[in-house]
This record gives sequence, C-alpha cells and structure tokens, in this order.
Amino acid sequence: MQLALDKVSKKLGAEDHMYPLSLQLMPGTINVLLGTTQAGKTTLMRLMAGLDKPSAGKVLVDGRDVTGVSVRHRDLAMVYQQFINYPAFTVFDNIASPLRLRKLPEQQVRARVADMAERLHITPYLDRLPAELSGGQQQRTALARALIKDADLLLLDEPLVNLDYKLREELRKELTELFSEGKTTVVYATTEPLEALQLGGHTVVLHEGRMLQQGATLDVFNAPNSIQAARTFSDPPINLVHAAIDAQGQAQLGEGVAIPLNPEQRRRAAPHGDVVLGLRAHSLRLSPSSTDDVAIEAIVDLAEISGSETYIHSHRGTHIALVAQLGGVHDLPLGSVCHMYCRPDDLFIFSRDGALLFAPVHNLRAGA
Repeated sequence: MQLALDKVSKKLGAEDHMYPLSLQLMPGTINVLLGTTQAGKTTLMRLMAGLDKPSAGKVLVDGRDVTGVSVRHRDLAMVYQQFINYPAFTVFDNIASPLRLRKLPEQQVRARVADMAERLHITPYLDRLPAELSGGQQQRTALARALIKDADLLLLDEPLVNLDYKLREELRKELTELFSEGKTTVVYATTEPLEALQLGGHTVVLHEGRMLQQGATLDVFNAPNSIQAARTFSDPPINLVHAAIDAQGQAQLGEGVAIPLNPEQRRRAAPHGDVVLGLRAHSLRLSPSSTDDVAIEAIVDLAEISGSETYIHSHRGTHIALVAQLGGVHDLPLGSVCHMYCRPDDLFIFSRDGALLFAPVHNLRAGA
C-alpha cells in the first residue's frame, strides 16, 4: 500500500495544528514520526487514519483520494500510548475480536490468536481479564489485537511510552522483528531519537506542526538539514556554539578557543563569516584520540551518572556550554577543571539562520 499526503494541513479555529506538508510513506517498512510533544505527530496520524479530515489537501492511497473516507472503511489498525482493551473480554477474546468481526472460522481464529500470543509472550494470560494484567501485559494485548488484523497500514502512537525501560527494550526488539517481514506499512510516532535509530527505516522530523526533514533514518541523523532538525534528532541535545571564521580558516569560538577547520569545512563556512558549530555529545572525550584533537578547557557543572554512561555538563566563560556523553563512570568534582577533546572533522556547521552547511562524513554512530 502506498499512502501519500498532498499539501495536507489542519486548523482548529484560527490555530494551525499542521502546516501544509506533502509526504509519501515508504511501503512495507517502518516510517518513524520523530518530534517533541506537540510537534504534530498525533495530528498527522489521525489525518492518515481518517479519524480527522484535513482542512486542506488530500490523503491518497495507491493514488486514490480517500480524504473523506471514514476510518471504518480503511484497512488499518492503530495503537495509542494509552493502551485500550475491552475490559469485559479475556485476553484471548480481545485479540480474537477483529477476526470474529470478519466472521472467520473459529478454528482459524484460535490458531492465529495462539500464534500471535506466543510471538508477544502473553500465552499464559489468554484466559485473564485486562484488569488482572500488568501494564506491559495489557499493552502487549492491545498490540496483538492490532497486529492480528494484518492491516495494510499500522499506526503506533508512542505505544511503549508508558512502560518501564526494560520492557520497552524487549518490546521494541520484538516489534522490529515483526515488522521486518515487510507485509505492512508501519507508522511509529516517538519523541526519542535513540528509538528512531533503533527502529531504522525512514524518519520524518516534525516540529510545531511543520515537517523539517524526511529520509532514510541514518541519513537524517547524519545530516540534519537545520539546527532545529539536529536538536530534534539528538539526545542529549547537540552542543551548539557561535563562531567566526578567521582569515586562517579557523573557527574562533571566543573565550580563547580556536578550532582549525579542514579544507571542505573552510570552503563551505568561509563565505558566511559567522556560523554555528554543532557537536554531538558522544563526540566529546576527556582524553585525546589523535594528534588532531582540539582541547577545550572547561569548568564542570554536573557529572550525571546514568547506568553505564556519564554525562558531563561543563562551561567555559559565558559563551561555551558543553555536554559530553562518556562511556563508563566518571566522578568529576563540581567546579573542577577538565579538558574536553574533540575532532574538528566531527563538527557540524550551520549558517546563522540555521541551515546546514557541513555534516561530518563519518558520523555513523547509531546513538543519539
């Protein structure tokens, strides 16, 4: 199935919830909608589903205009972040309900429910009511009911957001394996850059009702076309520092810091004079990795230990603030002096108005 949006927008009264955008979903794969809260992800999914009608533009399925067609007449399934199950039905009956609506033979219904329950690890709970399940088990039930429909279009609106970390990791892996069969076009909304990277496929970056960028997920991550797209696709947030390009081809950051640029960086940045440098947190280190590394002396504001990683927040003067994402545990005293090292080749360069001028060629690490 090929779903396309043609100059679709959505207004509620005088308020714009979705500005005009055109988009073609990649069929048979995962299409990630990435954006912060109120970026427009749910609005866009409701327009795709036919739950809402666009204020302008068209929704097309395989070239056919379905803009005014009710969700009841669309071949799709949807799962919300607040999982919904029929409280009076057992888990088995919840999962079986879409098949029974099609009046499939009961033997076929039982076989398909058993298979889906096994794939989502809820076989022991088939005779229970939803109220007797944990949150994770209830969400698996809702997912199973949606997946068993084998719909052409599956819409997942932050389906794992209310689950604990470990369960989210398990379910995300299971869903990725289920979707790898390529039978269904999947739209998956998330606020988390790492989740988008783990899912792969294609990503649409949204911000305040506008589409900023779309493309293969790694391509968008490696070359965000604007400062806002880079912010949306970076967690921790990308480090951004204003700089001026001098006659020697160095980026002068102020506070006594200068970073030499390679020839391609200079060629793209020099005509603009003043630029914004971007550096992802995982590109900063506490020790040099090569002779080309540049050291930035900074004051430690916070050493935040999170599992097997440490986030070092630091500053230099009033214009440079840096966050480093480091593997392992690093206990740096607050107020102490540290040296942050980076490779100049890892720098993104943006114009002052936020457009991408240069993206690192080898920025392929699958972590945000």
